[in-house]
Amino acid sequence: MTFKTLAVKCPTCDKQVLMTDDFPYRPFCSDRCKTIDFGGWAAEKNVIEGNTLESDAWSEDDSQGY
Repeated sequence: MTFKTLAVKCPTCDKQVLMTDDFPYRPFCSDRCKTIDFGGWAAEKNVIEGNTLESDAWSEDDSQGY
């Protein structure tokens, strides 16, 4: 039985990355690309859309003194 190795594009630079132990930063091609991506999340440039959390709703309208 033979298995195909999954290949994906690095989310940062689009280089091909094999999902093997040869690529320890997978799905990124390198530590640099992983760090660049993390920086986008830390700077809130990357977001996952969803419903507003109840705690977020309370913090937006704190004028009622709750």
